[in-house]
Amino acid sequence: MSGGLVGIVLVSHSAAVADAVGGLAKGLAAGGAVAPVAPAGGTPDGGLGTSSDLIAAAARSVDQGAGVAVLADLGSAVLTVKAMLADEDELPPGTRLVDAPFVEGAVAAVVTASAGADLAAVVAAAEEAYTYRKV
Repeated sequence: MSGGLVGIVLVSHSAAVADAVGGLAKGLAAGGAVAPVAPAGGTPDGGLGTSSDLIAAAARSVDQGAGVAVLADLGSAVLTVKAMLADEDELPPGTRLVDAPFVEGAVAAVVTASAGADLAAVVAAAEEAYTYRKV
């Protein structure tokens, strides 16, 4: 894959949560080019849940040809993304579901992608967030 920066999609059951986590991650990555980040939260009518249409649109909007990392908040969001990945036409080529904590993983992914890292490095940085200790 080649092109621009790795894109990040944040899938949450809540549009407000996806928006807030995206804003936090972009704010902490500021200081230069910031990787494209798109929230895919809630349902099209504004309710709680997940929407494959919103996820697909978000993934297309951040795809610059370097891959797309998708982080999801809860189990059914993960299942929705997995089902979409099984259908090769729903998400851009090079889209990966990342096994990472939602907030810390999103920040690590956006900061790493904004530094110009490739998809494998972005995924690794987000997954490493599981090891962050708070005490």
